[in-house]
Amino acid sequence: MTVISSREFANNQAKYFSLAQNEQVGIKRGKFMYYLIYNPIETYPEQPIFEPDDDFYRSISIDELHCRVKKNIHKWYKEKNENNCLTGS
Repeated sequence: MTVISSREFANNQAKYFSLAQNEQVGIKRGKFMYYLIYNPIETYPEQPIFEPDDDFYRSISIDELHCRVKKNIHKWYKEKNENNCLTGS
């Protein structure tokens, strides 16, 4: 097994990824040890692709949200002030 520092790994990543195909590579950082594990991508199952659902189609953009809030905040402020004037608060 080859043990290297995290700095050495950062400087020579390609070298150590290639080396991990044939032997264990340990990366020492502080008091911890991390291992490079060679596992070809073909062995991973295909990730499902999800289609947009109803929640996605009901969503709004940040610009639309800003516009709606800006439009209603004046109305809410006015209603609050009118209610305070009626109750004497």
